[in-house]
Amino acid sequence: MDDPIIVGIRNLNVTAGKNPILKDINISIPRNKITVIMGPSGCGKTTLLKCMNRLTDLYPELKVTGEVMIDDKNVLEAHEDIYKIRQQMGLLSQRPYPLPMTIYNNIAYAIRLRGVHNRREIHRLVVHYLQQANLWDEIRTRLKEPASRLSIGQQQRLCLARGLAVNPEIILADEPTSALDPISSQAIEQTFLKLKNNYTIILVTHILRQARRIADHVVFMYMGDVIEQGSVREVFENPKMEKTKLYLGGTFN
Repeated sequence: MDDPIIVGIRNLNVTAGKNPILKDINISIPRNKITVIMGPSGCGKTTLLKCMNRLTDLYPELKVTGEVMIDDKNVLEAHEDIYKIRQQMGLLSQRPYPLPMTIYNNIAYAIRLRGVHNRREIHRLVVHYLQQANLWDEIRTRLKEPASRLSIGQQQRLCLARGLAVNPEIILADEPTSALDPISSQAIEQTFLKLKNNYTIILVTHILRQARRIADHVVFMYMGDVIEQGSVREVFENPKMEKTKLYLGGTFN
């Protein structure tokens, strides 16, 4: 891989008791690209994302070993500042979870967490992040409405804008379109394609067509193992491993 690397995962293992969830994972994720992690349900994709921003800390039954190097720091080391690690990565979940406040304050809240308190600057940034998430034109006259009144697709883009507002380097997206209609899904995909100029996007999906449409780099996982990784063209058009060929052919999902 010739692109500069932002995340380097080395010998990562996650176990719950005696049950392995991730097994000796080694992955290099390029900067300012869309890396898609794909594979059938239960193969460890979401756990891999949680290792990157230390959400695994919330599960005391999990034992995590290995390295997750981000900008030359191993985020798994105990002395690393978890708040800074999570601020470095915006998280987009399967279902949107807007805060129980106005559309405007969902974004303003995240901006204030960064220590910005000037009202004019907050307003400028709210507009900026809503524009980045391709939402501003749709809701510019509704900013004082509760976020819960937005459609689910709009709520997902609002959550994306809120994630951008903490000024991350990386966007972690866990099946972000699985609950959305095709039009909303397309809006999210188009937004990701624009955002990769300024952010690194790591997207978990089981939708092969989505991976093929937007991925630069692909990681295929099965039963806790990384089976194959490479450019979207390499993995989809010339897979080397038999399991990859079977998965792409729809033999198992």
